[in-house]
Amino acid sequence: MSVPLWVWAAVLAVILSMLAVDLFAHRRAHVVGVREALGWSGVWIALGLGFGAVVWAIWGPEAGGEYLTGYLIEKSLAADNVFVIALLFSYFAVPRELQHRVLFLGVLGALVFRAAFIGAGAVLLARFHWILYVFGAFLLYTGVKMAVHSQIEVHPDRNLVLRAMRRLVPVTDSYRGQRFLVRQGGGRAGGRWAATPLLAVLVAVETSDIVFAVDSIPAIFAVTAEPFLVFTSNAFAILGLRAMYFLLAGAMRRFGYLRYGLAAILVFVGAKMLLADVYKIPIWLSLAVICACLLIAVGASQYRNRREERNGGQPAIREHG
Repeated sequence: MSVPLWVWAAVLAVILSMLAVDLFAHRRAHVVGVREALGWSGVWIALGLGFGAVVWAIWGPEAGGEYLTGYLIEKSLAADNVFVIALLFSYFAVPRELQHRVLFLGVLGALVFRAAFIGAGAVLLARFHWILYVFGAFLLYTGVKMAVHSQIEVHPDRNLVLRAMRRLVPVTDSYRGQRFLVRQGGGRAGGRWAATPLLAVLVAVETSDIVFAVDSIPAIFAVTAEPFLVFTSNAFAILGLRAMYFLLAGAMRRFGYLRYGLAAILVFVGAKMLLADVYKIPIWLSLAVICACLLIAVGASQYRNRREERNGGQPAIREHG
């Protein structure tokens, strides 16, 4: 698959333009409601699927299928990221009207870090074929671990990056509007810089996304080794992370079996990687298996919710955290 440099530049321009539009639309601090989140989710999904149609039309159904499969993997794993972000926001008591600022910078940082991970992964796979088996075994391990330990926990006090930041810059107790850094004492010219909790939670969100990237990037390399498809499927899925958060964060308990579905996806793509030199699983079959895992997990969650509600109680789902 040959991708000219101008195509890379054009795609990056589209991504940055959409980020600028998103920033302009949310320039004022406000609480993002379900209707607004649903609308923006529709925009981002339409953009991601529309780009998939472009890939299909230009490079053929094989490349289009690989992009769509990678997009679906990243989009589904992003749901797990949403649950962690919700717990972090709760831990740091981030006001709802300021959460979208953290998420915007979180998305921007995620794009940069994942581009670096993808570049490194592509170089490793090109030079060391055996890395394929390392990635596959790691995904199998991660999938099994996710299934066994179904609860999500966050421990910001153990975050080494956050602890290092707190040693360098003191953290205040007040959010002080929408700022990440403020001066303490001495007026504008003097004093010492201090971080608001907004910067602390941003560091926690970014580091948690790096951890998630360690799972999601190898998972997409199991679908395709083409860096352009790996990056674009990641990028267009991540662009909708903020809208997805406001859409799903309040309904975490209603998707109690989703992590089992995500675990099954990781196990499947890990096995796909390990079998790559023996049997190449068709891309259409990979797409079908991933869709089935998600539909079964969501359907099972909703069935249990309705059953518990009929019995007069709240949905008795395994809580995430």
